[in-house]
Amino acid sequence: METSEYYYDLPEELIAQTPSEKRSDSKLLHVVPNSFEDRVFSDLTTMLNENDLLVLNNTKVIPSRMKGFKESGGKIEILLERILGNYRALVQIKSSRNLKNGSSLYLSNNIEIHVVSKEDSFYVVEFPEEVEKTMKRFATVPLPPYIKREANPRDEKRYQTVYASKLGAVAAPTAGLHFTEELLNKIQKMKVDIGEITLHIGAGTFMPLRAKQLQMKKLHKEYFSIDQKLCNQIKHTKKLGGRIIAVGTTATRALETVGLKRIEPKKGYTDIFIYPGFRFKVVDAMITNFHLPESSLMMLVAAFCGRKEILSAYRHAVENRYRFFSYGDAMFLERKDT
Repeated sequence: METSEYYYDLPEELIAQTPSEKRSDSKLLHVVPNSFEDRVFSDLTTMLNENDLLVLNNTKVIPSRMKGFKESGGKIEILLERILGNYRALVQIKSSRNLKNGSSLYLSNNIEIHVVSKEDSFYVVEFPEEVEKTMKRFATVPLPPYIKREANPRDEKRYQTVYASKLGAVAAPTAGLHFTEELLNKIQKMKVDIGEITLHIGAGTFMPLRAKQLQMKKLHKEYFSIDQKLCNQIKHTKKLGGRIIAVGTTATRALETVGLKRIEPKKGYTDIFIYPGFRFKVVDAMITNFHLPESSLMMLVAAFCGRKEILSAYRHAVENRYRFFSYGDAMFLERKDT
């Protein structure tokens, strides 16, 4: 399994730096076997059928990027991965050198944080006050590294889905950013069912794939939760012959984690790695944004549609000047069964 097989050329100017003027005005590339249709996101209603189930990831992004400095005065940037307890958190730390256990880090106003231990590419750190309280005081919206600007007040609203309710993500489930309340209401009137699942996206989503992950065939762990209501909706939809349509790769990973066994309420951590050869048991169609070359998410959509087909779709998107990544345009993918 070579990551180079999932590479494509992307002009830098196609990486969206700001959101579209209106959420549902984004482009939508409809990918069906052997053909593409260029649409706008508000056309999604024409791709949905009565008895389909649309599954949304209701995670909510928390302000989680903080700037600070080391005892030496060197600058650092801290990005929360997940809260481990009232005073401890797992974080990414951007620093010129690796940090030793017991090191002190400082936020503004000389708030001191202690490095407890290193875990793979992350650090466990201890705060002098509750983690959530510190985040509210010092953290900003964690825009992805390929957005080359500082977060602004508009991002607080636009880097969040309109249905976000479960606090815990450090990155938005970006396929959901295109939905407006008006569009969701229109979909419900079509007798399309709407369900919710939770997967809290961690900072690991932006990290390049490591050799160990490819070897172990496991990704970074992320918390997910599926309740009885959604389990019932999935079973009812399957019984009626409708499709399960996942909004985003995050909803897809959570649904397929549950699909590995019985469809029943579950919560915990998933490190599922979906790549070509994976047999999808729950998801029939997917709405997703465009992903980074050679990433685990490129492998996921390749598993869903076929590698050649997805790379062809990406070339089409580049040629037609689609906007890429978190604030970019979207795709509607129909599963290719092998």
